[in-house]
Amino acid sequence: MPTNLRDHPLRRAVSDEVHARPFPTMRAPERASHIAVLSGEVDASGDRAYVARLCEAYGQVPPPPTATHFIADFDGFRLRWERHTEFSTYSFFRHGPFADPFADPAIGAAPAAWLGEMPGQVLVAVHVALEDKAPPPRGRAAEVAELDRYFAPDSAAGSLVSDGAAAVWTDFSIHADGFGRILVRGAGLGERRAGRLVRRLLEIETYRTMALLAFPLARDTAPQVTRIDRGLTEITARMAALEDLDDERRLLDTLMQQAAEVERLVAATSYRFGAARAYHALVERRVAELREERIPGLQTIGEFMERRFAPAMRTCESTVGRLETLAERVARASNLLRTRVDIALEGQNRDVLLSMNRRARLQLRLQQTVEGLSVAAISYYLVGLVGYAGKAAHAAGLAVDADLLVGASIPVVVAVVWLMMRRLRRRLRRDDDPAGD
Repeated sequence: MPTNLRDHPLRRAVSDEVHARPFPTMRAPERASHIAVLSGEVDASGDRAYVARLCEAYGQVPPPPTATHFIADFDGFRLRWERHTEFSTYSFFRHGPFADPFADPAIGAAPAAWLGEMPGQVLVAVHVALEDKAPPPRGRAAEVAELDRYFAPDSAAGSLVSDGAAAVWTDFSIHADGFGRILVRGAGLGERRAGRLVRRLLEIETYRTMALLAFPLARDTAPQVTRIDRGLTEITARMAALEDLDDERRLLDTLMQQAAEVERLVAATSYRFGAARAYHALVERRVAELREERIPGLQTIGEFMERRFAPAMRTCESTVGRLETLAERVARASNLLRTRVDIALEGQNRDVLLSMNRRARLQLRLQQTVEGLSVAAISYYLVGLVGYAGKAAHAAGLAVDADLLVGASIPVVVAVVWLMMRRLRRRLRRDDDPAGD
């Protein structure tokens, strides 16, 4: 019934995102070719335009302008395109019987000229063959002679999956045609179940390769981390032998250079290592979803990942941990050295203040001495004026003893001059320190 409820602007978008990439349906016998192209975190319009050109050539409706997923049937094959954060995938499906699982792959039905224009760089390419055959019974060894025709014996892996309803074999290798190979046998699998199984296998291959992009970076970063670590150890050891502030400042400059280099390494590797951690988690989840059971004579896909893939991921995690630890050590050393510099500066400032206090006391004493001399000098001149005045009065016939007048005026003149100087000094102090009033 109609309501007056108001939807959030993102309600539909969030709900549709859950159903944006449905599992494909596959019905044995069927073949698939899967390509993952690294195109970076840029606008997906170039990928959409590339798919649209194929649609125009076959008279199909192209993907919408904002689409990140598209699936359509063409003459002889079905295409599924998906746009991810930093890569796009193109999956080609072709239904029909085949004698050799990998002799005539599904991608062969797509136009060669169009394939040659695919944007980006191919990172993953794998053929999948879904045979309409029953998997080997539980406890039965793999048919080694047959598998040797398709896979490298040293790296072949396989298992019963989906509660024993299907069997999977692969070797995670790039063969002469530039593609990897996955063979699936599951006569009893339904279309949706088969599609989910193949999707998981393709995601394992794709996410495994995307995660391993971080391994060469970790291998190249490790020597730089070791070099910075040794330099930091030397800087820390030199701190105890510092003698003056100039040495501390020079060492602090060197430490700041080390800190800048660590930050550069972190900035250059954080995205790739973070993505590898996320892809690694997806690989582990997809392997767990296979619910593998061992086929005698073969390693399982999970065992292959644990022996070949997991060590590379642990190397990446180790490099990330070393970078984080190194950044923390640089921060601690910087704080310690800054503290030493601050303490040294405080000591210098204290010495300067003590010196200023001594100078101020000397200036005060000198000023007091000068003031005493000034009182004497001014009094001398004033008494001299009084003496001249007494002599003038005596010469005018007044009964004034000039010498007696001079002697009597000395205390008065000195007292008056001293009081005037004191008053002047107080006024100057009030002018210099208005808050002290």
